[in-house]
Amino acid sequence: MADAEARGRRGFGRGRGRGRDNDRGGRGRGGRRGKGDDKSAWEPVTKLGRLVKDGKIKSVEEIFLYSLPIKEHQIVDFLLGPSLRDEVMKIMPVQKQTTAGQRTRFKCYVAVGDGNGHIGLGCKSGKEVAIAIRGAIINAKMNLVPVRRGYWGLNSGAPHTVPNKVSGKCGSVRVRLIPAPRGSGIVASLIPKKLLNMAGIEDVYSSSSGHTRTRGNLAMAVYHALAKTYSFLSPDLWTPTVFSAPPQQEYTDHLSKKVTKY
Repeated sequence: MADAEARGRRGFGRGRGRGRDNDRGGRGRGGRRGKGDDKSAWEPVTKLGRLVKDGKIKSVEEIFLYSLPIKEHQIVDFLLGPSLRDEVMKIMPVQKQTTAGQRTRFKCYVAVGDGNGHIGLGCKSGKEVAIAIRGAIINAKMNLVPVRRGYWGLNSGAPHTVPNKVSGKCGSVRVRLIPAPRGSGIVASLIPKKLLNMAGIEDVYSSSSGHTRTRGNLAMAVYHALAKTYSFLSPDLWTPTVFSAPPQQEYTDHLSKKVTKY
């Protein structure tokens, strides 16, 4: 009889049991997972992102022509797609001294490129390696720059080397890239060779100085050198460039439309 009364009262004590669903409003472990289910749908938050998603801008070169800043990494994914590949350059632990002791995080350098004149390099720190790599990939996509390629000697066939001597620096590391004849290959160490391959350079000589064992600074110096390839005004670029209206001005009417969010 006592057991039946206990079952009728549903237990003793302070009443902290889970109870039944109809008694507690149907709360369960999987009730709050509705918001983040559809992560694949990209909702642009910038004018450039809206123009890219709506098909008004069809190539990355249109963005580089007007020096528009890329604030969303999905823009690069949308325009370059599967041709873009990424590679981790370096992962290193970094520490910060706190009152409770030392806090260890992971710093990661990641390069992205399509092997056809586009290269990006990103750096990110995180509590876990996976978080740092994911953040560095996003940072590298937003740091994407065009790489100009040229010839050594006769201008025949496809461009295969850097158009002229360029140099870059980061910290104590100095890197110089020199045009090389066709068939020479990439004469460089491991880190610069990976970056130059991802940028689409086939033949180049290189010279470096400083503490090149610091791989992060070495990769950043090569990235800065490749970004300078469009800084030199060679004779084949002397023709006057006729600029049209920038995309934000050209598609003002399209951008003024109210965006409906579902």
